[in-house]
Amino acid sequence: MAAKPLSEKKLKEFKAIIKAELEESMAYVDDVNKDQSRGARESSGDLSSYAYHQADQGSDTNLMEQNVMMLEHEREKIRLLNDALRKIHEGRFGICELCGENISESRLEVIPYAKYCIECMSKMEDKKRRQRK
Repeated sequence: MAAKPLSEKKLKEFKAIIKAELEESMAYVDDVNKDQSRGARESSGDLSSYAYHQADQGSDTNLMEQNVMMLEHEREKIRLLNDALRKIHEGRFGICELCGENISESRLEVIPYAKYCIECMSKMEDKKRRQRK
């Protein structure tokens, strides 16, 4: 069965959702970049003249590493959101990249940049789990 394209109204709704998420993610990336450029002591609020303790340095390093991981996650999300916008313009939005069937609207409402339907995504996750064992 061929995938049925979404209505123009639905596409406009999803486009608005995607653009809002894109703006939110880009603002987050900008904030993290600004914090990292200020440095650990300044962003933690510790501007005292006291020596910087090793435990504080370890905590700050851990926090910075977590920020880098979150930043990479957000950058990937931005890429996926941009891909979703491109798919809207190309008329391929909401179609599973594996089976070619429609991705449910309820899934797209939660993850508007979803590339796979729930069934295909489940199969891929099962395959990954089996490979790890």
